[in-house]
Amino acid sequence: MEERLQKYMAACGVASRRKCEEIILSGRVKVNGITINELGTKINGDIDEITVDNKNIFIEERKVYIALNKPEGYISTVKDERGRKTLLDLVKVKERIYPIGRLDYDTSGLILLTNDGSIYNKIIHPREEKQKKYIAILKGIPREKELVMFKSGINIGGYVTAPANINILSIKNGNSKVSIFIHEGKNRQIRRMCDKINHPVIELKRTAIGKITLSNLKKGQWRYLNENEINYLYSL
Repeated sequence: MEERLQKYMAACGVASRRKCEEIILSGRVKVNGITINELGTKINGDIDEITVDNKNIFIEERKVYIALNKPEGYISTVKDERGRKTLLDLVKVKERIYPIGRLDYDTSGLILLTNDGSIYNKIIHPREEKQKKYIAILKGIPREKELVMFKSGINIGGYVTAPANINILSIKNGNSKVSIFIHEGKNRQIRRMCDKINHPVIELKRTAIGKITLSNLKKGQWRYLNENEINYLYSL
């Protein structure tokens, strides 16, 4: 059965469908030996030979879904041109997996990895992004008007954030521990939001994406999602 090339590539675990489109446009994909560098090509995976960077790709029968507690100091990619540590230095599986979304280099916590391209947009698409929970240590103690400002939406440089939630959990040594809930994923968004209310982030950890949580994972540890969690992803 014919299907779009980028959809087939995602099903093979190459990358998300959006990233696969970028790979096609960069001229790295061949179908039956012919380089494809524009979108719209349809293929039959049972008949056609598809290569990425001159390596044959195939549908991976076993789909894997992984939750990782990313430590600080790791890049949320599978490869880094500058030689920094990546997620694949932590998660060792035979399947070709990629992360759903990202966490900043200096942020720890929950990140999901999979070789199932069909669920990527369910998590990451701007119209579909799920609420994410973070625990942060902030410098100082936000006042009520600063908390209201954070919750109402803040201009973080050409972009006004959607309404969010922030609650002070505890205070220690003049700094505050807070819980933060957002459903967006702009670059360094929480840090930029906290800077705007004059309480910079000292430490930041993501603890949940929708109904999926870190559970008891320590930094650097990972686990396969259970059946209920996988069903939840497909229900989104």
